Amino acid sequence: MPTVQEPSRLAGDNPRRNAKPPGLLNKLLTAALGVLVLAGALVFSVLAFVAIAAIALGAGVFLWWNTRDLRRHMREQPPGGRIIEGEVIRDVQPRHSDLP
Repeated sequence: MPTVQEPSRLAGDNPRRNAKPPGLLNKLLTAALGVLVLAGALVFSVLAFVAIAAIALGAGVFLWWNTRDLRRHMREQPPGGRIIEGEVIRDVQPRHSDLP
């Protein structure tokens, strides 16, 4: 009965090892693609920064606008307004177990 043997793979039979090195055109296209990817990432990061800054500015304006009545009311209060200060003193009743 005949058997089929696979050819042995020697170290020098690797098809990737026998491939031609990339040419000049391939290297230039790879470099151009890398530059385009980096430029796209830069544009995206700048747009993301602008969007975050716009949202933060909008939130600040929103808070400033909604607290304007409170600020006006605080400015209209006369100096030396009523201030209540105090202390709390608590009498501690002795427990029955603390008595002699």
